[in-house]
Amino acid sequence: MSGVPIRLRVTAACAVVMALVLAASGLFLYSRLSSHLATQLQQELQVRAQDLGALVAGGHGSLAADAGSRLVEPGESYAQLVSGRRVVDATPPLGGKPVLRAAQLQAAARGPLYATLASVPGLNESSRVLATPVQRDGRKLVLIVGDTRQNDLETLASFRNELLIAGPIALLLASLAGYFLAGIALRPVEAMRSRAAAISAATPGERLPLPATHDELERLGVTLNEMLDRLEDALRRERDFVADAGHELRTPLALLRTELELALRHDLSAEELRGAVRVSVEDVDRLARLADDLLLIARSERGELPLRVEAVQADELLASVARKFQWRADAEERPLAHEAPADLRLRADRLRVEQALGNLVDNALRHGGGAVLLRAEAVNGRVELHVEDGGGGFPPAFLRHAFERFSRPDRARERGGAGLGLSIVRTIAEAHGGSADAANLSGGGADVWLAVPR
Repeated sequence: MSGVPIRLRVTAACAVVMALVLAASGLFLYSRLSSHLATQLQQELQVRAQDLGALVAGGHGSLAADAGSRLVEPGESYAQLVSGRRVVDATPPLGGKPVLRAAQLQAAARGPLYATLASVPGLNESSRVLATPVQRDGRKLVLIVGDTRQNDLETLASFRNELLIAGPIALLLASLAGYFLAGIALRPVEAMRSRAAAISAATPGERLPLPATHDELERLGVTLNEMLDRLEDALRRERDFVADAGHELRTPLALLRTELELALRHDLSAEELRGAVRVSVEDVDRLARLADDLLLIARSERGELPLRVEAVQADELLASVARKFQWRADAEERPLAHEAPADLRLRADRLRVEQALGNLVDNALRHGGGAVLLRAEAVNGRVELHVEDGGGGFPPAFLRHAFERFSRPDRARERGGAGLGLSIVRTIAEAHGGSADAANLSGGGADVWLAVPR
């Protein structure tokens, strides 16, 4: 049924179900009518057998004489009185041959017997008979009363014809009603489809119309609108990400271009050229770090950030990070220390976690003040890796945005940086199934940490 509109499929399904219901109902009614007519005929035969049996037992008149009375109607009913295999009395035009076979007569002599005959002499029609034992003048006889089934068959045929005419008409009307009702039920879906076809990135804020039906269609519309909200939010974040990335890339590129143009336009000494190359290399390094950070975030959002998880000793990890930044701390005359329980281990990608801690230490040395401390502790089945400094801490309003991309406090903008360091920390922590957070210390300074599985 691929490509067939839902409205037609619903109508076809309704038509099939209705056809089955009508067919089952017709068969049931037909069988009930047939059973009712058969029961009524048997009751009539019983009454006629009782009345004729009383006449035979009293020796009043004969069956031939009763033909045409209310008990025997010529052309429709008949009676026959049999002794053994000999016909004692019969209504015309049965003649002198028993209508039942010898075995049936023997059974009827013992008790009432019902039988259906295809035809009898003089009546070329199917009939129903009742044979019952009677006595006359001390003799055991069998009284046979019968009635043709023509009237019942005609009634059944007429009823069948009416069903064959009324059934298709009812099916057609039900199908048309189903088609109409399906159209009404699907009208909100068509309205949502039309609106969805008009929604694009150029029409932000557009949403699907919601039918006030309080049913599955309304819930579907609500769910789709919530999906559009998420998609629009994701699109907005991606646009902001591209715009911020472009802005951050433009600055080092502009500086690099300026340094190279100055070096080309002026007669510089070897020492000046080396200085220009040194500054250019620093700008290239900054561009490379920024590109790596952007690539890491993009791969993480696609779920493609590879991790080589292994058991890592916490004190060794902190010591490795501290060694890499010791020279900067010494140059700035700032103490750099680390502490961790000797038996504390975590499951993580060592290189990624070192990268995250490196970003935290770099921020502490670049934007913080005082001593820098790396410490690890076990909390609720996780290992928290903290980097603390004794500077002025974060602006309170900035804390809730600290881990967003390209977010920087105003004073940090003057010291360079793309505002991706903490975002990278959170990305690495979440890739490990952990989290990242920041707070200001009560005695001054900042505490930034990431939590990973123990």
